[in-house]
Amino acid sequence: MHDIRAIRENPAQFDADLGRRGMPPMSSRILAIDEARRAKILAAETAQAAQNAASKQVGAAKASGDEAEFERLRALVAEKKSEIARLQEEAAAEDAKLRDLLMGLPNPPLAEVPDGADEAGNVELRRWGSPRDFGFSPKEHFEIAGVKPGMDFATAAKLSGSRFVVLRGAVIRVHRALAQFMLDTHVNQHGLTETWTPVLVKEEAMIGTGQLPKFAEDSYQTTNGWWLVPTSEVTLTNTVAGDILEAGALPIRLTAHSQCFRSEAGSAGKDTSGMLRQHQFEKVEMVSITHPDESLAEHERMTGCAEAILQKLGLPYRVMVLCTGDMGFGARKTHDLEVWLPGQNTYREISSVSVCGDFQARRMNARFRPEGGGKPEFVHTLNGSGLAVGRALIAVLENGQQEDGSVTLPEALHPYLGGKTRISAEGALT
Repeated sequence: MHDIRAIRENPAQFDADLGRRGMPPMSSRILAIDEARRAKILAAETAQAAQNAASKQVGAAKASGDEAEFERLRALVAEKKSEIARLQEEAAAEDAKLRDLLMGLPNPPLAEVPDGADEAGNVELRRWGSPRDFGFSPKEHFEIAGVKPGMDFATAAKLSGSRFVVLRGAVIRVHRALAQFMLDTHVNQHGLTETWTPVLVKEEAMIGTGQLPKFAEDSYQTTNGWWLVPTSEVTLTNTVAGDILEAGALPIRLTAHSQCFRSEAGSAGKDTSGMLRQHQFEKVEMVSITHPDESLAEHERMTGCAEAILQKLGLPYRVMVLCTGDMGFGARKTHDLEVWLPGQNTYREISSVSVCGDFQARRMNARFRPEGGGKPEFVHTLNGSGLAVGRALIAVLENGQQEDGSVTLPEALHPYLGGKTRISAEGALT
């Protein structure tokens, strides 16, 4: 959500910021609606003052026996009452129009974000690890002999259709171990508070984090109005919706492991093989609620938390800063972590870590009280995957595959697998 006062004060800057995200100039349209809204409010207040003055005079006219004046004033009171109601209704309509317009506009990028039309404009910041020299042609995850018994797409299609999977045996054990390992690392080493939240939320929660109203087709809604969360960013961030926090309570750092649901409306024909892009998947999410002065430093810290998971798993990756044309709707700056997938011979996204400034906080009305008092200010919010569990599973399987079809598993997962270290070519955990 955008600050209308900032748009009034510097419309040219607002248009320039949106222009970097491929948007046409919007300030003149916004300010015209804003001016109409304010004019209706002023007119209603003027009419209210006239009504109040006439109301005070009605009694005096009645007492003096001036019947004509009494009737005139009574008619004026009724007229102003009707006028006030009309003006307030018109002001509310302009207010709704302004809110709907602002709700549909993306967050302005930070000055340091590179310009670009799409992912080709993203900039690599650094790499960690080197892709392994296999000595044979590595397979994609669903082609590995030891993985096939535990990754059943045919049964999932029978149950639910495309973009679903049934996991069994050793594969689901590794999947569950990954989620537990991520949570334990974030809680014990990174200081995040583990949280469990619903996957069904009210519409207001989806509006608060920016999934609605613009991206309704990307998510699923139940027949009674609940929405299935596309990420627990929605619930974790909205835990402070409507609150006024004490400055000393910041930062708030949360993590959750949850089911996530996405319609993948814009990805027809993309990543249809395997489990890279699913309608239902699991993710360990990180969310931070911070003081405005600390959000950029927190962004770097959260990126490091996600990187630590990949490093502990021994998975090569690179960190990208997304350009203006590839950045998410609510982000001011985003780091993507892309893990090496030898089966595809490329890096693929496994985490996006974004700083949103006060964009979500304005939508949620989430504020804090400055130390020493003063008017409450909006908090800053950040979110990031720490990590996408299914994609981490893919990376572990592909990077650990052996020529005989078995898979060597990362040492970090051994304690979560009862000391087992590999998936055999027959699909057993050994």
